[in-house]
Amino acid sequence: MIAIRYIIFAIISTIVNLFFQWLSFFVYSGFLSLYLAMFIGTLAGLVLKYILDKKYIFFHETSGAKDNGKKFLLYSLMGVFTTFIFWGFETGFDYAFADENAKYLGAVIGLSIGYVIKYNLDKKFVFKD
Repeated sequence: MIAIRYIIFAIISTIVNLFFQWLSFFVYSGFLSLYLAMFIGTLAGLVLKYILDKKYIFFHETSGAKDNGKKFLLYSLMGVFTTFIFWGFETGFDYAFADENAKYLGAVIGLSIGYVIKYNLDKKFVFKD
């Protein structure tokens, strides 16, 4: 059941990430817009995924704002490596294919790989208690 829930949350977070990227491109499509969009989408997906994972995957209760902040920081740090995977796939697909939507396919593939790795990192290092 947790695996199904995790997959559903990963899909929802991916949709939120891609929506915020699309919104970013809608607002600005100039110099370095892909990188700005990836950053904005990553932040939106990160916050949502943290809340969902903490509450419904790992059933973790924080003991206040300071503890929650520490957990979020650790959660974010565990995501640095997986974010590079996601960004690598997205930029790679953007440069390799002429289709404007190829970057989104790359993002979905990169996020999928990243979420599998991230679950294991979070289980071992973030929500270990």
